[in-house]
Amino acid sequence: MDLSKYPRLVLHEYARSWLQFEHHRGLANNTLQAYARGLEDFFVFCDLQEIEILAVKQDVIGLYINDLRQRPLPANVRRSQYKQVTGLSNSTISLRLTVVRRFYDYLEEDGIIKQNPVRRGRYLHNNPRGGKRGLVPQMRHFPWIPNGEEWEQIIRVVQQCKVRDQLLFALSYDAALRREEVCSLHISDFDFAHCLVTIRAENTKSRRARTVPYTDDSGQLLRLYLHERAQISREGVALFLSQSPRNYAQPISSSIWSKTVRRIAQEASVSQFTPHTLRHLRLTDLARAGVDVHDIATFAGHRHIDTTMQYIHLSGIDLARKIHAKLQDLDVWRLKEVIQDAK
Repeated sequence: MDLSKYPRLVLHEYARSWLQFEHHRGLANNTLQAYARGLEDFFVFCDLQEIEILAVKQDVIGLYINDLRQRPLPANVRRSQYKQVTGLSNSTISLRLTVVRRFYDYLEEDGIIKQNPVRRGRYLHNNPRGGKRGLVPQMRHFPWIPNGEEWEQIIRVVQQCKVRDQLLFALSYDAALRREEVCSLHISDFDFAHCLVTIRAENTKSRRARTVPYTDDSGQLLRLYLHERAQISREGVALFLSQSPRNYAQPISSSIWSKTVRRIAQEASVSQFTPHTLRHLRLTDLARAGVDVHDIATFAGHRHIDTTMQYIHLSGIDLARKIHAKLQDLDVWRLKEVIQDAK
C-alpha cells in the first residue's frame, strides 16, 4: 500500500512491517488506510511529546486519550447532531486506541517489547451480562436520518443528477448498501428477472455474501443506465463507469460517490447527509414497517444482532403508538386527577 501520505510511518521499520503483515493477511484497503491514519496520528503525538515509540507506557496512552478529548472538531462535525465543539467522540477515540493496541500487539508477539501499553477492557463483576469496561466508555448514538422535509430537499437535488448517480442513490437505499458495496457492483451480480442483486463477500464488511431485492423503480433506472453505459463501453464487468475525461470508461471509485453525495448535501442544505445515510434510512424504514429484526440483520449483512437493534430503537414512533394502544385506559385512569387539577 502507498504510505506517502504518512511520513512518520515511512520512517518507522516496525510500522511498515506491521501494515505489510496486515495487508498480506487480506485486510481491505480501506481498513489498512484507517490503520495508517490512526498510527500516523499517534506517532505525531509521540513526536510532540518527545517520546520514543518503543518506550511508550500506560501513562503516555493516558496523555494521548486526553489529547484526543481536547481536539477541536472538524467544521462538518460541528454542524451535525452533536453539541460539543471540542473533543473527538468516544467511538472515534476507541477506534484510534484499537489501532495503537493492534500495533503494539504485533510488537509484543514478536518480542520487540515486553508488554503492550494499551491495556484491554476488564470484566465488570457487577454486570450480570459480563460486559467489559474499556479505557473509554462506550456511548451509542442513534444514526442520523433525514426528516420528511429534509428528504424532499435531497430528492429534488437528486432529480437533477445524471442517471448513473440516480441509480447509485436508488440502489444504496433499496438494498441498504455501503459505499464500497454499491460502487463495486458488477453487471453479473444482478438477477434482472427477479430484481435481486448479490453483494460479493470480498466487498462486504463482514466478508459474507448476501443477496437482496431492489424495487421496480431502481430496476427502471438500471435499464436506463445500462443503455447509457453501452454508449461508454461494452467491455468490462463493473457496472458503474467513470465519465470523466481523465478516467473515462474506468470503474468508479468510492471517493467519486462520496464527492457526489457531498455536492447533493450542499445543494440540498442538509449537511449531515452522507452515503451511509441511505443505508441507515432503509434499515430504519424496515424496522418501522415491522420487519423482524433477524430478517433486517440478514438484509443488512450484520454479523451481530446488536448492530441491528439500533434501527429497532429508531422506530420509536411505532413503539409509542403500540404503547398508547395497549395502555390508553390505564394511562387515562392514572393521570385523570392530574388533568382535573390542571383544568
